Amino acid sequence: MAILFVLLALAVLAVVVTANWYVWRRLFRDTTRAPGWGRRGGAALIAGGWAMAVGALVAERTGAPFPLQQALAWPGFLWLALSVYLLLGVLAGEAVRPLLRRHLERRDRTSERTAAAATPAVVTAPALAPPEDPVPPAPPASPEPPAPSRRLFVSRVVGGAAAAAAVGTVGYGTYGVLRGPRVKRVTVPLAKLPRAAHGYRIAVVSDIHLGPVLGRDFARKVVDTINGAQPDLIAVVGDLVDGSVKDLGPAAAPLAGLKARHGSFFVTGNHEYFSGAEQWVEEVRRLGLLPLENARTELPWFDLAGVNDVAGESEGHGPDFGKALGDRDTARACVLLAHQPVQIHDAVEHGVDLQLSGHTHGGQLWPGSIIAAAANPTVAGLERYGDTQLYVSRGAGAWGPPTRVGAPSDITLLQLASPDA
Repeated sequence: MAILFVLLALAVLAVVVTANWYVWRRLFRDTTRAPGWGRRGGAALIAGGWAMAVGALVAERTGAPFPLQQALAWPGFLWLALSVYLLLGVLAGEAVRPLLRRHLERRDRTSERTAAAATPAVVTAPALAPPEDPVPPAPPASPEPPAPSRRLFVSRVVGGAAAAAAVGTVGYGTYGVLRGPRVKRVTVPLAKLPRAAHGYRIAVVSDIHLGPVLGRDFARKVVDTINGAQPDLIAVVGDLVDGSVKDLGPAAAPLAGLKARHGSFFVTGNHEYFSGAEQWVEEVRRLGLLPLENARTELPWFDLAGVNDVAGESEGHGPDFGKALGDRDTARACVLLAHQPVQIHDAVEHGVDLQLSGHTHGGQLWPGSIIAAAANPTVAGLERYGDTQLYVSRGAGAWGPPTRVGAPSDITLLQLASPDA
């Protein structure tokens, strides 16, 4: 097993190194005439960016001093996003490159034919005697730098366009995250929901990811957005934080301002188990949220249950569906909070009517949605599995790069619908 892991790690490293060499070649080597500061500077930029990115990941996972995490996180994580789109940009440029070369060749041939047609015939004049005092010839003009070759010109145009597109994409995607999530409204019919609960509103928020990048101001935006939707109940379905209570307690403090008629509830996500889950469960309880640790509460019109994330199994605190759902009245509708969509299969077996999840971020950075779809039954939105419906939120924040492309952040206001209404 260890040998397989080493071989896999070496394969991944080889892919990353090759991809970065390719980006350096297209953006720096192919756009310069000869070795010099441009090529060396490009190599330093790429190597330095990856050094910051690896440092940011290691600092977060090892619990390095929080100021150091913050110093590394912004440049390191943004470089991760930028490197993805630089690679995609230069790959897309391969399709443009031959088209642009052919266009330039046709243009040059047309120009040559036009110039030849416009050149007048040369008439030989009789030789004249030289003047007695000939004018001395003018000194030769200083040579102009040679025009770039067609290949070099094409490389500069394509490379510049790829870099501009990558920077613009990451910039806009980062702005979208820092601006704060928007409210997404979804209606979900529940067959067992009584008429009196028709229109009941649940605010679903997941994957806030408070950490060295997204802090107290971001938490306040999330709280204000949720409260502005005026929900009846708030469900925080995991991955609230990336760090310890000591470092991020002040950032999470605005959560104490959450307001809903039937309260706010919380279940753990996998990142809580990287950040001290037991301490965070107590902290959210102190802030006024009710943790559902493999537990259930009976609301007036339906049951609300929650299970721990599967990452808790390594600490002996994994999901226990039997404990949360085993003895309930199955005639009542049941809404389950479970961080990962893969838990839907257990929910179906236990007769859950609606599972609320997050975890996927909707892919966060396109084409990450393709990878997310391979690992999760549902990446985002509402789908049905037998008699159980699964709703997956794209999440409010972002992990790693504070950037989203093709998967905008959201807080979902679910409105439950009764068939008797």
